[in-house]
Amino acid sequence: MKELSIRAISGAIYVLLLIGSLYFQTGLIILLAVFGILSLVEFSKLIKLNANVQYIIFIFLYFLFWHICVYQTDFIGSGEAINILLVVTIFVNLILLKDLFTFKKIPLFETKRYITTTFYLSSGFIFMLLIANFQNVFTPLLLLGAFILVWVNDSAAYLIGKNFGKQKLFPRISPKKTVEGFLGGLFFACIASYFIALYTEALNSTHWLVLAIIVSVFGTFGDLIESKFKRQAGVKDSGVIMPGHGGLMDRLDSLIFASPFIYLFLRIVSYVS
Repeated sequence: MKELSIRAISGAIYVLLLIGSLYFQTGLIILLAVFGILSLVEFSKLIKLNANVQYIIFIFLYFLFWHICVYQTDFIGSGEAINILLVVTIFVNLILLKDLFTFKKIPLFETKRYITTTFYLSSGFIFMLLIANFQNVFTPLLLLGAFILVWVNDSAAYLIGKNFGKQKLFPRISPKKTVEGFLGGLFFACIASYFIALYTEALNSTHWLVLAIIVSVFGTFGDLIESKFKRQAGVKDSGVIMPGHGGLMDRLDSLIFASPFIYLFLRIVSYVS
């Protein structure tokens, strides 16, 4: 009971910090930066990267795109910079996805360590920032909706998998995940998307439904990829900053991986509208 209480309290603090920051653009920018650095510390330990270069890269890229978002900077190449980051990030994520299925261990030579810290983890937080400031307009409900979809998907997948799961989804990496849990999480995330659409004006119900599918599929992949990194490192959690939950990255792994795909979809919707 004590452990459950600790887990509930730390989880509530995390959610309240996130939701509270959504009402203040500067607060959200600072919170995502702090979350990004803390997650980078955890991830660097997982992949045994004993350096400081990755932190310098994160700070430089984060505040570059923060300046573009907040001050609506229209300097030559700003749009191209976002496009390049999006293309490279999705490419690196697809390579990690390939590694998930084809390698017993994800190759982690020195260059790849810096590539993953930059275009897997750091980029994930940058695209959360870009989602919350889509097209230079502060749109926190887009990011909140994405978080809600992740929470609904994870909770439903856990409950359904625990009570009805029989067929393992990826037993080599995450023995507790089941196909039934994955499908249940997807189903309830799609249901949740309808209610999110009712209370937001940024997207219609069809768009939120597609986002629910994107979040469920790529969020699950993100969870599995982080699980594989943890298995290679021989640890259960990415850190200890959230008592009862593990590390901060354990709570954000799904959205870290899914955020560039969410941003890509938003760009497509904006282009065709």
